[in-house]
Amino acid sequence: MLAGDLYRSTDPELQAAAAQAQILLRRLNATPNEDLGPRQAVLQALLGSIGELTQVKSPFSCDYGWNIHVGRNGFINYGCTFLDCNSIRIGDDAQIGPGVQIYTALHPLDAHTRRSGLETAKPVTVGHNVWLGGSCVICPGVSIGDNTVVGAGAVVVRDLPANALAVGNPCKVIRQLF
Repeated sequence: MLAGDLYRSTDPELQAAAAQAQILLRRLNATPNEDLGPRQAVLQALLGSIGELTQVKSPFSCDYGWNIHVGRNGFINYGCTFLDCNSIRIGDDAQIGPGVQIYTALHPLDAHTRRSGLETAKPVTVGHNVWLGGSCVICPGVSIGDNTVVGAGAVVVRDLPANALAVGNPCKVIRQLF
């Protein structure tokens, strides 16, 4: 799965990992957002890594958790969904708006392969000091450069450079930020 090869999400090992993540997500989402200490403890158990001072607001959803790495001093707002069948790496000081969705899973275009239950996944990287506006969708395999701002509702299907303002569906750079 992490190598980008075909896999089945129904694999018993993956099902067990997903079930463990759901237990931790229920605990996280039942803990009030203002109870930072207990929330941080659950996030440390759930995620691959999380930097100090980073906040994740509930509700939050993910597949496994251990493929998600978030830098320090970040903010992930209410209602975000991160499908982490491959790595999701978010840099320091990132601001992620409400309802942002980050996907790593891909289903095959070929109908026969898709019906067989096979899928693949590609990593997503979000740089340092990036701001993702509310309800953005970040698609599999995308990298977003440092200091970039992505407008609300954008659907990011290609890499975005550093220091850019990008908006729309499909998301396009409309100007550089200095």
